[in-house]
Amino acid sequence: MRAARLGAEHLVGNHTVSHPDLTKLADAAVRSQIRTAQTMITTASKQDPRRFFRFPFGARDARTIRLVNELCYVPFRWTVDTLGWKGTSGGMTSAAVVRRVLAGLRPGEIVLMHVGSHPTDHSTLDADALPQVIREVRARGYTFVRLSRVMAATP
Repeated sequence: MRAARLGAEHLVGNHTVSHPDLTKLADAAVRSQIRTAQTMITTASKQDPRRFFRFPFGARDARTIRLVNELCYVPFRWTVDTLGWKGTSGGMTSAAVVRRVLAGLRPGEIVLMHVGSHPTDHSTLDADALPQVIREVRARGYTFVRLSRVMAATP
């Protein structure tokens, strides 16, 4: 895990230490994945990632949701996957990423994007598309809100 330079305005969440399908792991291994990542994230960012959790691959079941909740996390899913993680070798482009976000645009949309390069073709499609995504979403009258604001509004 590489340390990121984060300011107080950036939320940090947990996504596990090695991105396994948690539904295929024993309870102790699930807890270890989450706790180890939490320690690494806190050390690197000086922020506690608790509250925000995203399941690798979106794979979850009642057992893993319970385990995540017991560790003081709330799991969040997404409403649209850009598929930018497929990279250029998977037939994706930055323009396709933008189209996918805009095609699903509606109030409450949560977009799944990956920052970083594809492991084999080294493309950075989500990062490359992000400035245009932000411009296009704002041009359509939408704003961006932090998950912490959404959570604060819930009973």
